[in-house]
Amino acid sequence: MNSRSLPSRPAARTTLKTLAAAAAAASLLLTGCVAGEDSDAAANANGADGGTLTLDFATYNPLSLIIKDQGWLESTLADDGVSVEWVQSAGSNKANENLRSGAIDVGSTAGSAALLNRANGSPITAIDVFSQPEWSALVVGADSGITSVADLKGKSVAATKGTDPYFFLVQALEEAGLSLDDVTVEQLQHADGRSALENGSVDAWAGLDPIMAGAEQNGARLIYRNLDFNTYGLLAANEAFLDEDPELAQAVVNAYEKARVWAAENPEETASILADVAGLDPAVAQTVILERSNLDVDPAPGAAQRSVLEKIGPTLVDTGDVADQAGIDSALDSLFDDSYVKNADPDAVKES
Repeated sequence: MNSRSLPSRPAARTTLKTLAAAAAAASLLLTGCVAGEDSDAAANANGADGGTLTLDFATYNPLSLIIKDQGWLESTLADDGVSVEWVQSAGSNKANENLRSGAIDVGSTAGSAALLNRANGSPITAIDVFSQPEWSALVVGADSGITSVADLKGKSVAATKGTDPYFFLVQALEEAGLSLDDVTVEQLQHADGRSALENGSVDAWAGLDPIMAGAEQNGARLIYRNLDFNTYGLLAANEAFLDEDPELAQAVVNAYEKARVWAAENPEETASILADVAGLDPAVAQTVILERSNLDVDPAPGAAQRSVLEKIGPTLVDTGDVADQAGIDSALDSLFDDSYVKNADPDAVKES
């Protein structure tokens, strides 16, 4: 395949989105639409000639924000009649839910969350590494008397299950000689966790950047940080999508590798894009990008990520999130595919 051009694609894909489009088209017919009426809706229902690529953007994935902001995928895929739809992921758990259901083709997930979902049967594959972040820490309010992980015993902690901050909490408790049984975990999405901390509903929060950096600017304190407890940011794809549209998957990875170079050359503008999307003070966004996000990481998923996740695996079994170690081992053997990164061609990406 010439990586600079996309070959013609099948006229239809047998996916949940294809079925949804067919249902929408049928609905238009039933409501009596005639030629020329609601043309935009009809076009969306029937799909463009080349179909639709649906992927996520997330404030914890700065490269996704760059690609969306610059409109590269739309420009690159337009000649093939492929439309691009963006869906925001509030956390790895939401990205994985959408991948599992087929609502998105490609999503942003922490390594720990990808392993959890793969081990529990979700048909996802990591095709790129978008960052090696320090995006998780344990956070308390400005006036809290809590100063260490050990002080969390008997306290309430907000955390989003199935995400890196949750597994960060589990590891931090274990290191301090505690377990989840020693705290009350309040299951809240990341932004809601911050709100609960700030209104006093919980004693601590397993935070996630950039939301965490915003809370820190408002006086919240990070009582425990550990880079080794953060897993990589992985770009994961639904396996049905990879089987049916490998050319589109390659186009996405091409765009990610272009974004990686762009971010290195334009760090302040990258921070500005993050600030706009996340509603952050520019100084906070710069902290996230310049101090807590290693975007210049080897993008090929494989040995480095496996090494980190092998340490997380037993924890997932101990907490009952995965049935047994065999499930972990099988997931690790099948989670990574570096072929898209190896074939990546950033120059194939058209600028808008």
